[in-house]
Amino acid sequence: MIGLRGAAWIQRAFGRFSGARSLRRQLLLWLLLPQLVLWLAAAFVTYDVALRYANRAIDASLSQATRSLARQVKPIGNGLFIDLPRAAQDIIEADPGDRVYYMVSTPPGKFILGNRQLPAPPPIADPRLGEPYFYDGTMGDRAHAMNVRVAALYLSYGEEGTPPQRMLVQIARSRASREQAARQILVDTALPLSALMVLMSMIVWAGIRAGLVPLSRMRALVEDLAPNDLAPIELEAAPQEVRALAKAINTLLAQVNESVTSQKRFISDAAHQLRTPLAGLKSQTELALQEAQDPALKARLQRVNQSATRSAHLVNQLLMLARAEPESATELGRARFDLRRLAAELSAELVPRALAAGIDLGFDDSGDMPPVFVQGHAFLLREALTNLIDNAIRYAGRGSAVTVRVSTQGAQAIVEVEDNGSGLPEADRERVFQRFVRATHEGNGCGLGLAIVKEIVNRHAGSVTLEAAQPHGLRAVIRLPRS
Repeated sequence: MIGLRGAAWIQRAFGRFSGARSLRRQLLLWLLLPQLVLWLAAAFVTYDVALRYANRAIDASLSQATRSLARQVKPIGNGLFIDLPRAAQDIIEADPGDRVYYMVSTPPGKFILGNRQLPAPPPIADPRLGEPYFYDGTMGDRAHAMNVRVAALYLSYGEEGTPPQRMLVQIARSRASREQAARQILVDTALPLSALMVLMSMIVWAGIRAGLVPLSRMRALVEDLAPNDLAPIELEAAPQEVRALAKAINTLLAQVNESVTSQKRFISDAAHQLRTPLAGLKSQTELALQEAQDPALKARLQRVNQSATRSAHLVNQLLMLARAEPESATELGRARFDLRRLAAELSAELVPRALAAGIDLGFDDSGDMPPVFVQGHAFLLREALTNLIDNAIRYAGRGSAVTVRVSTQGAQAIVEVEDNGSGLPEADRERVFQRFVRATHEGNGCGLGLAIVKEIVNRHAGSVTLEAAQPHGLRAVIRLPRS
C-alpha cells in the first residue's frame, strides 16, 4: 500500500514539474523521490519493528514480575497469605524512572492489594492458568490519563475437596519506556540510513551530471556553429543515444546544406547565363543610340540602355554575393596581405569613375605610414571596399569629396570611406545592410552592395557600420582583426 501510494505521488509530482523543466531535474526527480519514499517507508517499518521488540522485552519483564509477585501470595486453607518482602518489591520496582503498578484480586473483582486503578483484562471465557496475558490499557482520570502495558496471570488455589478458586495477579508498566526505546532504535537506525541516502543522492547527482556531459558538449558545438555553417557535428566517445541524436541532426544539416547549395548553384548559373545576353543588349542599345535620329526613339533607347546597365550590375552583384558565401569563400583561400596598400591601389583605380561623376576621390596617406596586415581573402575585401567607394560616388552628389583612409586601433585594422554629401538618416543606417533594401530611389543601385559588404566583413570576423560625418555626410567604417 505504501509503495503504490508513493508511486502515485511521484507520478503526480513528476507530471506537475516535468513540463518545462530540464532533463537533469527530471532525472533527479525520478531518482531521488523514490529514495525519499523508500526512506520514509523504512522509517515506518523500523519504528513498528522497534515497538514490537520493545513490547517483547517489557512483556518478558512483566511476566517475570507477575510470577515473582504470585509466589508471594500463598494459599492457606480457603484463604490467602500475602508475604511481600522487600526483595519482591525491589524486583517489581526495579526501574525507579519507570513506575510499576500491581494488583492482586480474586475474580469477579474482589480487590486484595495493590492499585485499584489498573485496567481490567479483556473478558476471557476460560483463561489458561499459569500463563500471563498481555494487553494495553489506560490508568487514571482524563486529566491525568496514562497508557500502560499490563500483564495478567491467572492462578488457582483452594483445598482439596473444595471447588477451586481463581486469583488474578496484574502488573502494569507505563508505555513511555516502550515508546522511548522504539524512538531510540528508530534514531539509531535512521541516522545511518539518512547518511547513506545523502551519499547516494550525491552519487546520483554526480552520475547524472557526468551522463549529461555529452549533451552539453553537443549543445556547445551547435551553439558555436555560424548561421551559415552546415558542417556535420562530430562527437567522439559519446553514448549511443547522443550519437543517434547527433546523427539525426547531421542528416538534417546535410539535407539543408544540399538545398542551400542547390539554390546558390541556381543563382550563380542563372547570373552567368544572363551576363552574356545583357552585355549584348547593352552594346546593341549603345550602337542604336549612336545611329538614332528620332528624339523619341532615342529617349526609349536610352531607357532600355539604363535598364540593361542596371540589370548587368544586378547580375554582377548576385555573382559577388554567391562568391561571398562561406563555401565559396573557403575555396578562394586565405592569405596575409597589406590592407593599406589594397585600399590605396583601389582608390587610384576608381578615380576616373569618380571624376566622371564629379566627385573628388582621394586616399588619406598621412606621411610614411606602416603597412596594416590582415588575414583573409584579398579578392573579397577588395570587392567590399569597391562597393563602399562606389556607393559614396553614386549618392554623395556632384561636387562632393570622398576620402578613403586606413588606420589601426589596438588589435583592429580600420578602413573608413567618408563623404561630405547629404548623409543618411540614422533610422536607415542599419536597414540598408539588408538585401534589396535601398534608402533612396536615385541612381541605378539594386540594394545588394552593402549587403555584400556586410557578408564579406562577417566572413572575416569583422564589423561594418555607418556613422554621421562632421559637419555633414556619411562615414562607412570597417573593423577587421589585424594579423
